[in-house]
Amino acid sequence: MTGFGFTCTGVRADPYAAGPTLVFRLRVTADPDTRVHALALRCQIRIEPARRGYGPAEAAGLADLFGERSRWGTSLQPVQFAQVAVMVPGFTGETETDLVVPCTYDMDIAATRYFEALQAGEVPLLMLFSGTAFTGEAGFRVEPVPWDREAAYRMPVAVWREMVEQHFPGCGWLRLPRDTMAELLAYRSRHALASWEATVRALLDASDDAADAARPAPPGAVRPGALRPRLTERTAP
Repeated sequence: MTGFGFTCTGVRADPYAAGPTLVFRLRVTADPDTRVHALALRCQIRIEPARRGYGPAEAAGLADLFGERSRWGTSLQPVQFAQVAVMVPGFTGETETDLVVPCTYDMDIAATRYFEALQAGEVPLLMLFSGTAFTGEAGFRVEPVPWDREAAYRMPVAVWREMVEQHFPGCGWLRLPRDTMAELLAYRSRHALASWEATVRALLDASDDAADAARPAPPGAVRPGALRPRLTERTAP
């Protein structure tokens, strides 16, 4: 069986992709005398959160995923990030190829919430490889890529933020059920609001006003409108 090896040498955000996309640069090696006609490669990428430290603000952002810091000894488990496939052209000895990974900014996805909670530093990733290799000098033979092939890589958090900023500059993303979205659209149309931002802002302002109205007034305080002008009697001339 051919001795394949894999190394991730870098990552970049693809500025020309239709959606958020990371491009990992992958170096593939094989036994020096082995001719590889093609390599149908599968790669599972997962986050290894236990392999880095976290500041107080980052820990607060990760509480929904892993709980309080006191529980991290058992709860800081790997998080699935992506599973992609790539066809590597023929080579002898060594080659490099791009591993294209489409991403999402859906905050319901655990990997996205993890990335969003990080403020700086690197993301510890582990790439697990499998697939099928077509090798041989005269003709070819088919052999599997061993399941124990893997590569560790520490992706800069800045690359993730650059990718998100390219597609969602200064914005967040929120997924809602279809019926809730229909109600929001009806509210926006009914109040002739110009954007979704204005719609959400109007709802937040209305909620704040209702909360203020329901809050008990402190002793001695007078609510606006509680005083009425005193009526005076007109005296006869």
